[in-house]
Amino acid sequence: MRTILESDARTRERTADEVTDRIGAYTPAQASALATLLAAAAVSEKDSSALEAELHAIVELTSTGHVDVHHIAALREIDLGDLPPQLRDYVGDLLEG
Repeated sequence: MRTILESDARTRERTADEVTDRIGAYTPAQASALATLLAAAAVSEKDSSALEAELHAIVELTSTGHVDVHHIAALREIDLGDLPPQLRDYVGDLLEG
């Protein structure tokens, strides 16, 4: 969890990818906590590759059935106009539940 908040964008990206790779290993509480943390990190993410990895990890975590929209509500703070179209779709799909 702590590497999701690293200052190095590549580390954040790699960590989000690792979350995705281990999706079946998390308890319901861990899945919802990771999604909440990733959503909070995504709000301030400046690196598009790290942001994409974070959003993808959130999508995968929501597929477990243990993450609700309220866990990732921080994503509403992202200005969709500042994102490339494919990332807008990620955020939109996540917030639609």
